[in-house]
Amino acid sequence: MDLGSAQRSVLELLGAVSPGDLPALLDWMRTTRDFDEFIHDNNDIILKNIAEDLRNCLPLETMLSSEQVAIQKIKQQPQPIIHIDAFLYDDDFIDSLCEKGKMSRNYCMVCGSHQTAPLRFISHSFSPLELKFIYQHVLPDLSGKVLIDVGSRLGPVLFVGYLYSSALQLHGVEMNQDFCQLQEMIIAKYKFADRIKVHHANICTQASLLQNADVVIMNNVFEYFLDRSEQARAWEYISHNVRKKGSLLVTVPSLKESLSNLQVCQYFGFLNPNCSFFI
Repeated sequence: MDLGSAQRSVLELLGAVSPGDLPALLDWMRTTRDFDEFIHDNNDIILKNIAEDLRNCLPLETMLSSEQVAIQKIKQQPQPIIHIDAFLYDDDFIDSLCEKGKMSRNYCMVCGSHQTAPLRFISHSFSPLELKFIYQHVLPDLSGKVLIDVGSRLGPVLFVGYLYSSALQLHGVEMNQDFCQLQEMIIAKYKFADRIKVHHANICTQASLLQNADVVIMNNVFEYFLDRSEQARAWEYISHNVRKKGSLLVTVPSLKESLSNLQVCQYFGFLNPNCSFFI
């Protein structure tokens, strides 16, 4: 059916609706998400396929046995925390898991009682929606620019950047070899290698990369993966090497929160003349 025929069919269908129900139908058409599958562009479909590929390679909590520091820090929190990767699992997906009994949003405060409280969810990845907002509305045109994702994990910053920005180069720096291999798997399958490169390395060994960066993105990058002294050293290293004029630093959580109690705020005085911060 061509466009003209489809438009006429829709109008004929609306004309057949009883006048009393027509306003409700039109309101439903304006607000429903039932049409989402028809309006997603090809890039969204690619991202969904990437997420499915990665889900098939990982446990539900997307934490690996090689992440012992992060696992221990989560266990040490005063209240129960569930790690769920926001790139792989959106709210609708989580709801479906809860309905199937594979996950819960609440925990029992007194075992055996009805006194429950919401579980705290954390993610070490941005969601696709958050990443598209960053690339389309927060960052400037990245034509000819170099972007670095510190702690690239499963690679969503790189993959969304490939599809939704014109960045010349997208570099991921990741210490965990298992995650590097997963990123490389996606890069090979979807033919992203012309603009994406993953470095299996500690960011504190990547001075040249940082010095050439136009944008550096860090999302929950150190708190759960390094002890306090290592965090301080990493921030100091970044502050001394992100020096390119006009460079941008995108951080979650905020710099103030990340640097509190680490006694490294003074190092970021070096960045002020050249580097802007999005927090």
